[in-house]
Amino acid sequence: MKKSTIILTLFLLVSFSAKAQNKTGDNATQKIGLVLSGGGAKGLAHIGVLKAIDSLGIKIDHIAGTSMGAVIGSLYASGYSGKELEIIFNELDFDKLIGDDLPRASKTFYERDNAEKYAISIPFNNFKIQLPSAISRGQNVFNLFSKLTLHVSDIEEFKNLPIPFFCIATNVETGKPVVLENGSLAQAIAASGAFPSLFQPIIINDQILIDGGVVNNYPIDELRAKGMDIIIGVDVQDDLASRENLKSAPEILLQINNYRTIKDMKEKSTRTDIYIKPDIKEFTVVSFDDGEQIIKRGEVAAAKNLSALKQLAAKSTHNVMPTYSIPTIDSLKINNILLKGNEKYTRAYVLGKLKIKGNEKTTYQEFTRGVNNLVATNNFDSFLYQFKPKNDGYDLIANLKESDTKTYLKLGAHYDDLYKSAALLNLTQKRLLLKNDVASLDLILGDNIRYNFEYYIDKGFYWSIGLRSRYNSFHKNINASLLLTEAEITTTGLNKLDIHLEDLTNQFYLQTLFRKDLSLSLGAELKRLKITSETIVNNPDPNANKTTFENSDFFSLFGNLKFDTYSNRFFPKTGFLFDGDFQLYVSSSNFNNNFAQFSFAKANIGYVVGVSDKFSILFGSEGGFRIGDHSNQSLSFALGGYGNNFINNFISFYGYDHISIIGDSFVKGLINLDYEFVKNHHINFSANYANVADNIFIDGEWLTIPDYSGYAFGYGFDTIIGPIEAKYTWSPETSQSKWFFNIGFWF
Repeated sequence: MKKSTIILTLFLLVSFSAKAQNKTGDNATQKIGLVLSGGGAKGLAHIGVLKAIDSLGIKIDHIAGTSMGAVIGSLYASGYSGKELEIIFNELDFDKLIGDDLPRASKTFYERDNAEKYAISIPFNNFKIQLPSAISRGQNVFNLFSKLTLHVSDIEEFKNLPIPFFCIATNVETGKPVVLENGSLAQAIAASGAFPSLFQPIIINDQILIDGGVVNNYPIDELRAKGMDIIIGVDVQDDLASRENLKSAPEILLQINNYRTIKDMKEKSTRTDIYIKPDIKEFTVVSFDDGEQIIKRGEVAAAKNLSALKQLAAKSTHNVMPTYSIPTIDSLKINNILLKGNEKYTRAYVLGKLKIKGNEKTTYQEFTRGVNNLVATNNFDSFLYQFKPKNDGYDLIANLKESDTKTYLKLGAHYDDLYKSAALLNLTQKRLLLKNDVASLDLILGDNIRYNFEYYIDKGFYWSIGLRSRYNSFHKNINASLLLTEAEITTTGLNKLDIHLEDLTNQFYLQTLFRKDLSLSLGAELKRLKITSETIVNNPDPNANKTTFENSDFFSLFGNLKFDTYSNRFFPKTGFLFDGDFQLYVSSSNFNNNFAQFSFAKANIGYVVGVSDKFSILFGSEGGFRIGDHSNQSLSFALGGYGNNFINNFISFYGYDHISIIGDSFVKGLINLDYEFVKNHHINFSANYANVADNIFIDGEWLTIPDYSGYAFGYGFDTIIGPIEAKYTWSPETSQSKWFFNIGFWF
């Protein structure tokens, strides 16, 4: 009996001890959870906290995140350290990332022309303006997520990541939170961070998902339900703004959304064991340019909780966070390709844009270029994909969302010294007659009315077909030698003529692409050229109030070879340009009774050297000559002024006004130094030299010391409506200076 009593007493003591220990918690076996809130750019502070956690060797057992917290948390859960995340995010250009800025090289020449002409593009269906669902498609963001998580693409269940993970998104249709813990990690965090109006919703399992912060910006309860004993929480969301900071619609909408999240945090913060709140009040959700400072604030906030973190680290020393080595994946072997959602566009069309085939090896960089090529067509609202490891490569599973929009209303505005002020109204219709065609009409209203019409059947690397009609007109005081012979100038004493020029050009052409940046075009052209002046010259009619110098229809055949790898059309930092034309004038209505067949050949070559991220040097050379009859002068080369998209044989030349230097042949050299002293703000210095006359390539004058020179010092601002430029130019030959101004995209 006594023995039994002793055994029973020992059993009760052991049981009590176990219960007491279980109640108080065994620090050595406690599970530590980490919850990261959303907050846009403010979420970069999470990285600073993670660096502190790494330095203390604390092992995190489960991570939960929303929005930016989901992005940072998922990458940490995938094996990246806090320091590695700091390096990754400090090197990103968030303007290009968020703004869907695609590399110029990913666009065909037709797509480049569209991107470099219009300031605003509005979808327009059934005679109603259809506003886009978001400012950005988020394709660049998704591409980044896909690349950064490629090494864990074989993991379907997020609980099997190096650190178990889940994130929160919002179902737009029901308004309920959705816990994402399996499937494609890249798609899950893209959905969790799809900030309303900024990024398009993401469709996962037939659910339309947006930013989880709308309903649950701090998923502490869901994390605790995973069996976590200790919760470390990092709160980077906004406090309520004062009236001084509520001056725009987005700021007011953000304030309304913050009512609930701030109220929730007051209660949730009390249930967080180690609550970290970085001091980032002066930053906004889009302060990505201040990333380094925001990360530092995260480190400072963690330091304020250092004592609690150290105690946690000391009590879990046998549970030290392991280190992971993220493999560098430079190449991909794609075994099979599964496309979903392509109905209007064939599999061949999609794969042709991607430039991939099954059972083919490619670099990740080339794959990303292919994705950009596809997205640049604007035929797809989204292109989400995932890589499934298989054998020694991957299966590519892609979900395409084709755009239902076929009609676009596009707007632009411009000012330059030749055409003066102009407003651009464009109507673009895709799939007008065929699945792969597009029709575009520009109406240009202002000081000089113009129009451009183009119909293009895009067959990619096969021969595409184009029709183009263009009308230009302007008034200008020009060098009289463009229209008068030397004898007429001597007789009349006129060195300048105030002319009105009208040019109606219609073209039919075939174009093939050897690669995205190399095209060959062949076609036929019918041009009606009319040049008049109120200056009366040798006109026997006493009632005439103007002189008509040209009023002819010219029929010609032409060819163009163009190679263009400039990184930016207006402020290139790298790249090469070759633009060569040959045009044979076959016949004319012959207004002046002096037509005989002639042709022009000309070429423009440019090479840009990027000396640094801010400083670049452009070396340019341009030349042209006439073959055959020299009687018709109205189409001669005419140098002077600053501009783009010149018609006929007008050539830009600093130091002289437009159409000032006339000749049947010319050679020109250019050097341009450009320095981007603040983002998108440029100062530049240019020098150009030329020889211009008749037959300079025959008599060797093109190799002599230049007869003409000019210099320019300018400022340029690269904006969403196009470049804004002011250039002060001068020439030592004339001892005169002149200002040139340009506002907006050229058209």
